[in-house]
Amino acid sequence: MNVGNVFFALCSLAALVGALCTVIAKNPIRGAMGLLLTIAAIAGLFLKLNAQFLAAIQLIVYAGAVVVLFVFVIMLLGPDAGHMQQKTEPTGRLLRALSGGLLALVAFVTLGLVLRSAETPPRFGHVDAGHGSVEAIGQQLFTKAVVPFELATALLIVAVVGAIAVARSRHQTRKQKQSPSPTRRFFHGPLHPRDAGRPLTGEEL
Repeated sequence: MNVGNVFFALCSLAALVGALCTVIAKNPIRGAMGLLLTIAAIAGLFLKLNAQFLAAIQLIVYAGAVVVLFVFVIMLLGPDAGHMQQKTEPTGRLLRALSGGLLALVAFVTLGLVLRSAETPPRFGHVDAGHGSVEAIGQQLFTKAVVPFELATALLIVAVVGAIAVARSRHQTRKQKQSPSPTRRFFHGPLHPRDAGRPLTGEEL
């Protein structure tokens, strides 16, 4: 068996396993690790296609920036970030059922198109020497694809700002619940043993 085919099979399997972990995992950290595995496997597929630049960008931008951003947002939301949608359990089940049905439909249509395709797929024509180079990708990125590129950047910024706003509101709510009221301190005694025998101030009264 060819070594390239084995490498392609391993990268494809790793990408599928990482994608399943990202979707199925209930723990957000495990989902982020599954996404990281998928990104690394896609970088390996780019290497198989002799696209070293895209493989490096895949690791630097996505694995080194986007996944770190996701982990930062997850840690900012706290360890109970995965339990935020328990209050809407019927709605969550409905959404999961619709997503599963849509995924099954797309997989069925894709399988049908693959089976109906020709046994000998058409080959691509010859490309220029500079096709896929850093200069060509940069020219496409900052000319024709500059609007989607900036929209993706704005989307990441909005996601971070929204996560910070949600985490801040939850932190303030939790702080208000944990702060004892003066009535509670009066009826339940001092909060710490060192406060025993200390006269209550006007604020505590």
